[in-house]
Amino acid sequence: MTQNLEQQGLCAENLVVGYGDVPVLSGLSLTLPVGAFTAIVGPNGCGKSTLVRTLARTLRPREGRVLLDGRPLSAWRPKQLARELAFLPQDPVLPDGVTVRSLVGRGRHPYHSPLRQWVPGDDEAIERAMRLTGVAEYEDAALAELSGGQRQRAWIAMILAQETPHVLLDEPTSFLDIAHQIDILYLCRDMTAAGRSVVAVLHDLNQAARYADHLVVMRHGAVCAQGSPEDILGGGDAGADLVREVFDLSCEVARDPQSGTPMIVPLARAASDYGTVEG
Repeated sequence: MTQNLEQQGLCAENLVVGYGDVPVLSGLSLTLPVGAFTAIVGPNGCGKSTLVRTLARTLRPREGRVLLDGRPLSAWRPKQLARELAFLPQDPVLPDGVTVRSLVGRGRHPYHSPLRQWVPGDDEAIERAMRLTGVAEYEDAALAELSGGQRQRAWIAMILAQETPHVLLDEPTSFLDIAHQIDILYLCRDMTAAGRSVVAVLHDLNQAARYADHLVVMRHGAVCAQGSPEDILGGGDAGADLVREVFDLSCEVARDPQSGTPMIVPLARAASDYGTVEG
């Protein structure tokens, strides 16, 4: 893993990003903490995926810029950037006929050259990534033959094998059952414990509050709050007010009985709140 002596992490400055003529992010600025697990949360359509794709350089901003360790992303050569930053999109393209082991091995491509298709450490990185994500038993299976959850874990194994200091994940727990969701969230924590910076788009606010070190809360293409889960959600009525404002959900903020972190408890609705369903 490449280490910088003065690592500054990812920073967005005055981003304006959109699709066609429709702006999604407008004037967004953000500095992500180094060596932390950051969860980006917010309602559907608020710009979470657009932000993480821009941080990964798969979307180019109309205005503003993204810096990695003090350098604009535009200044990084592709292979050089791939040794520093790994990105798993929400819907990765499924290669035809590829096996799990072959897919995970693609995470090592940034370290190869046309004349050198293997470097010391490749096999160890691949084996470790498959073991940590629980896909080693499927290593010879074609990716297309696996369940959605198994495929998702294979993609995450590829990202782990890339061994970059910065990892961006767009909805990494999609398609996973609850047990494997928790496994992936612990894996994100393990990566930060090993010195990596991890940024993940998550939908489950309670999972984000329990497992992430840092929350970025988005609404309407802007960052409306950021900080530790305790700072964002744990301050008396302020956390419940934020959830109501951002997610349009009335709730109380309690304490997770296992972790002590803030936990969102939706308020019960009266039957009249739903109206009636005509059969």
